[in-house]
Amino acid sequence: MKQITPKAVKEMIDAGQPLMILDIREDWELAAANLPGAVHISMDMLPESLDQIPKDQDVVVVCHHGGRSTQVAFWLSTQGYTRVMNLVGGIDRWAVEVDQNLPRY
Repeated sequence: MKQITPKAVKEMIDAGQPLMILDIREDWELAAANLPGAVHISMDMLPESLDQIPKDQDVVVVCHHGGRSTQVAFWLSTQGYTRVMNLVGGIDRWAVEVDQNLPRY
């Protein structure tokens, strides 16, 4: 499982590289701050939602600070996902390094 920084993900997005940003946070967290274009599947819904996660493109897993997303990215790698990455520092680091207008909570 790879780790990726918010700046590197932003570069991928700006370059038009196809990728899925998978936001695994809870609904209340999503209401506080979210990344445009991210797909929200809460961590507890992942086992029955694998059909919504592509295996043929990069998948960046996002949570608040990167702890839960590390666990999920590792779990996805055990499920046959070879292009999964964890967003280091989560959406909080994204708000600091990429989009300072994004609310922090």
